Formats: sequence, structure tokens, C-alpha cells
Amino acid sequence: MTLVPETRPERLQVSARLDQLPLTRKHGRVLVGSGLGWALDAMDVGLISFIIAALAQHWQLDRGETGLIASMGFVGMAIGASVGGLLADRFGRRQVFALTLLVFGLATGASALVGGLTILVILRFFVGLGLGAELPVASTYVSEFAPARIRGRIIVILEAFWAIGWTASALIGYLVVPAGENGWRWAFAIGAIPAVYALIVRWGLPESPRWLVSRGRYGEANRIVAELEQAANARQATATTNDDDEKPTDAPTTTAAPIAATAGERLKTLWSQEFRLRTFSIWLVWFCVNFAYYGAFIWIPSILVDAGFPLVKSFGFTLIITLAQLPGYAVAAWLIEVWGRRLTLSVFLVGSAGSAIFFGTAQSEGAIIAAGMLLSFFNLGAWGALYAVTPELYPTSLRGTGAGWAAGVGRIASIIAPLLVPVMLAAGGAGLTFTVFAGFFVVAALAAWGLNDRRGLALDER
Repeated sequence: MTLVPETRPERLQVSARLDQLPLTRKHGRVLVGSGLGWALDAMDVGLISFIIAALAQHWQLDRGETGLIASMGFVGMAIGASVGGLLADRFGRRQVFALTLLVFGLATGASALVGGLTILVILRFFVGLGLGAELPVASTYVSEFAPARIRGRIIVILEAFWAIGWTASALIGYLVVPAGENGWRWAFAIGAIPAVYALIVRWGLPESPRWLVSRGRYGEANRIVAELEQAANARQATATTNDDDEKPTDAPTTTAAPIAATAGERLKTLWSQEFRLRTFSIWLVWFCVNFAYYGAFIWIPSILVDAGFPLVKSFGFTLIITLAQLPGYAVAAWLIEVWGRRLTLSVFLVGSAGSAIFFGTAQSEGAIIAAGMLLSFFNLGAWGALYAVTPELYPTSLRGTGAGWAAGVGRIASIIAPLLVPVMLAAGGAGLTFTVFAGFFVVAALAAWGLNDRRGLALDER
């Protein structure tokens, strides 16, 4: 098995310099550039919940067929997340990020032209393929730029762009989808915007310096860090930056376990003695959170319609519920650097469990809205903490693979949940369905305590 040392002088130099930086405009550019892609992803995922409710009426689809539309997207997401992480460790964060936006943007735009269920289901697979790869790659990318002291907060802010995208989807769902028989087509057309944005990402953002160092491209890494230092009015980088093949001299070395260099070896390393507990724990958290989140939020508009609310009114309720995501992210962003990763994640998951039970038993309009807002608040705060902790669990050469496969395992649950929701609704209504979701949130809260809490530590520390 081919192994390379994970801790080298040049890696330590780049890591230390990145962690010593204050937050600069260039950091903001990386965050906003990645965050807009994140928001566009959320807009696509959110739109499908409204479109499913509309297509059920326009095409006379049963719950099995609408569940298939939702689940096929998640099949693509499971594959995309797993493959995307491997590709990001091999070819770079920025390249894969741009490719994923292009794939799901084009597939979403093409969905506006379909005339039947079969083609739509096929296109949803490709949408999911791009979307599933993008999210773990983007969180890995931004985490590798963020200074250690505020890294968790930065990733929660990145995840907060999800609320912006989901709110946009709710607005489109409320204003565009019900506007006519072809409203859902216009909604899909709007979702094609990421195809254009992919070009901006590809040429407008720098590659991760930590990844460049892991591939031996020291000159490129030093130049990018020097630009960040210049933006912060810091001292110029002391290392020379003439070419990608330079080697630093006389820097202290440290000893660390080696990391696998090939894709197959990286996958095996996830289950080595050093990483197996955190891998098992993060996979379990991802699985449970995906099951409960997508099972609930993909079906909420349809559940409200089935409860007797008109289509437009149920979409309006969903829009109000969605707005509670933003304060959830804000509170999680503050707490994650105060309480740490594990406590913040577990508290928000327990809050999600209580909110799910409340929603499942709510009867009046006011109770439905209040319960839905609490579920949004706690669940999306938990998502922010989860995306913050996941890239921190693994070293740079393993980070994309570790984050991607955790997300991929989670997407298996997101495939299963939309298919099981109609069965659970038929068996016991919303009360049983949301009690099951609460149980998954509780299991995730317990599994969170098997994770390493790396608040304030350098990413490359094991």
C-alpha cells in the first residue's frame, strides 16, 4: 500500500499561516462564492417539494409516483456525494465544485421540458448526482480557508445560505408553481441558474492551499496564502513562490501516522483504528438526520394539502415555516464556538426531536405554523453544526473522501424516507410519522458524542 506522510513542514507552514489570518475580504469572497452555490442547491431541493404537490394534481400521480420523483434525486445524491469526495481529494476542491453545479443546473433546466414521469425521474437522478457531490465538497473547501478559531462559525454561516435558497424556493413555490398549469415548468427553468454560476466559480475562486500542498504544489499554495496575507495587511510570505516544485528547508518536522494516497486506500483508511469510531458516528448522524429532515420537509406541503388546506395556502404556510431557518443558523453559529461542536449538535438535534412530535400532533393553523417554525429552527441549526464538524474529522488528504462518504451514507436515508412517508401516513397519520422522525433525531443526538470536537484546533491536527 502506497502511503505519504500527512504532516510535513510545508503543510504545517501553510496551515499555521492560514490559521493566524484575520477574516479578510478574500475570505468573504470564498464564503459568498461557495454560499451562493449552496443557496442555489437548496433552491433546487426545496422546489421539488412544491413541484411534487403540483404535479400530483396536474398529472394525477399517486403517492408512490411522487415518492419516486423525490427518491430518485436522492439516489443521485448518494452516488454524487461518495464519488464527489473522492474526486475532490484527487483533482481539487474548486474543479469538482464547478462541475457539480454545471451538472445539476443543466439537468434542472432540462426538467422544465419533460412531458412525462419517466424522463422527469431520470433527470432527477442527474440533478441529485451534481447536488450530492457539491455540498460536502463546498464545506470542505471553505473549511480549508477558515482560520481555526472561527472555522466552525464560518461553516455554519456557509450552511445558512441553505436557508436563503430554501426561502427562494418557497417564494417560487408560492408565486410561480400555482400560477398555472405550466407554473412548475417555469420553476424548473429558474433552477437552471447554477449552470451559468458554475463558470463564475471555476474562474473566480482560488484552489484550497491545503489541498495544493497535499499534492506537492507548494508554490501555488504559498502564492494564495500570500494574497490572503496581503489582503489582511500582514507580513509577506517568507517562503519563495517561484514554482510548484520548490521544497522548503530547515523547517521542523513532526511525526504523524501516514495517510493513504490512492482512492481505494483512502476508503480503507476511513475504517482504520484511528478513524473508525468517528467514521461510524458521523455516518450514523448523517443517516438519521437525512431520514428525518427529508422525510419531513419534502412532504410538508403535500401533508398540508392532504389535511384540507388549499394548495396556495399550504405553500404559504411552508414559506413562513422556512423563514425560521435563518435564526436557527444564527444561534448555532454563535454557540458552536462557545459550546463546541458536539454539544451544539446534540442540543439542536434534541430540539428537533421535540419539535417533530409537536408538529405531528398540531391541529390548529397557529400550532402547525409554530411547530413547523421550531422544527426549522432546530433542524437547520443542527445541519449547520453537522457540516461544520464533518470536514474537521479527517486530515487534508482524506477530508473530501471522509466528508463525501458521510454525506453519501446519509443520502441513502434520504432515498428511503420519501418512500416510507406515504406508508407511515397511511398507518398512523402525521402523529406516527413525525414520532418516527423524532426517534431518528434522538439517535443522531446520541451518536454525536462519538465525534471528535476540534474547536479551535488546526485542521491538520489528527
